[in-house]
Amino acid sequence: MPKGTNQKLKLYYLIQMLEEKTDDKHGITMPEILKELERHEITAERKSIYNDMETLRDIGFDIANIQRGKTCYYHLMSREFELAELKLLVDTIQVSKFITEKKSRDLIKKLESLASTHEAKQLNKQVFVTGRVKASNEKIYYNVDAIHTAIEENKQISFQYWKWNTQKQMELRKDGAFYRISPWALTWDDENYYLIGYDSEEDKIKHFRVDKMKQIATVEDSREGKELFDEISMVDYVKQNFGMFGGMEQDVKMEFNNDIVGVVLDRFGKDIMLVPSDETHFHVTLKVAVSDQFLGWVFALGSDAKILGPEDVCVKMKDMAQKIVERY
Repeated sequence: MPKGTNQKLKLYYLIQMLEEKTDDKHGITMPEILKELERHEITAERKSIYNDMETLRDIGFDIANIQRGKTCYYHLMSREFELAELKLLVDTIQVSKFITEKKSRDLIKKLESLASTHEAKQLNKQVFVTGRVKASNEKIYYNVDAIHTAIEENKQISFQYWKWNTQKQMELRKDGAFYRISPWALTWDDENYYLIGYDSEEDKIKHFRVDKMKQIATVEDSREGKELFDEISMVDYVKQNFGMFGGMEQDVKMEFNNDIVGVVLDRFGKDIMLVPSDETHFHVTLKVAVSDQFLGWVFALGSDAKILGPEDVCVKMKDMAQKIVERY
C-alpha cells in the first residue's frame, strides 16, 4: 500500500482523534480510524494501528478497546482533567465578577477543548454568562500578570486608579495622578481581585481593586514595607477587612446565637476561641477593621449578633442603626 504524504504525523492525528471523538462512554471503530486518517492523507493498515495504540499506551495514554457485539471500539478512558473538574472550572468562571463576559466565553471555549466533543456539549449546557454582573475592564488579566512580575522582580509599580460616577462613567481618582505602591500580594475577596501593597508616602498598607487599575508600569526602585508585611498574616488581613474596606483595626468582643456559629467560622476560620455565654449563646473576641461594611455585616445578622465592646464600636453601631431608622 503506497504511503500518504503525512505519514510522519500519524501518531499525532491518532491521539487527536481519540481526544476529540472518544471518552469513557463514546468510542471509535477501526474503520472510522482508517477513514479519518485517510482524510489527513495518511494510509495505514489495521496491524500498524494496533502497534500505534500500544505505543500510545506505553507513553501513558489510557486507551481501552471495548467489544460490543462484533465491533471493537477504542476509547480514551481518562485525560488530564475529568469532566467533573471541568464543570467546576466552568462554574467558577461564570460566577467570577472580575472576569468579563467576553473573556468568560473565551476561557470556557478553551476548557471545552480539553474534553471530547460529547463531553464539551455538557459543558456548553452550563454556560449562562449573559446577564451576570461582570467586570468591564478587559485588561485585568494583564494587570494581574504585571503585578506578579513586579512582585517576582522586587519592584514598585505606578498606576492610575478609577471609580464610577453617577453617570455610570469611569472617573480617575486624584485627577488622574499616578499612585506609586510597593506590591506584596494579590488576594481574592468577595469575587474581586485585590492588590495589597505598601504606600511609602503615607507609611501604611493599602489595597486596590485590580480591575480599577490603569496604566500599570514597573518602577525601577525596589519594594519597600517588608518589615510591615513580615509582621502580618495575609489571611488574617483579608478576614479583618470586610469587603476589603479599610478601617481602624480593633479587638472587638461579640456575642452570637449558637445557631449561627457556622456563619462566624466561615468568616473568621476555626482558629478563633468560642466561649459559651449561656446555653444558647457564645462570645468571641475578633480583630477586625471597624468599617461601615463590618457594622453592616453585624446588622445583617439581626438579633443573633451583638457587639459587647469596646464602647466606641458599640456607639458606632447604635449610630448606624439610628441613621437607618431615620431613613424610614
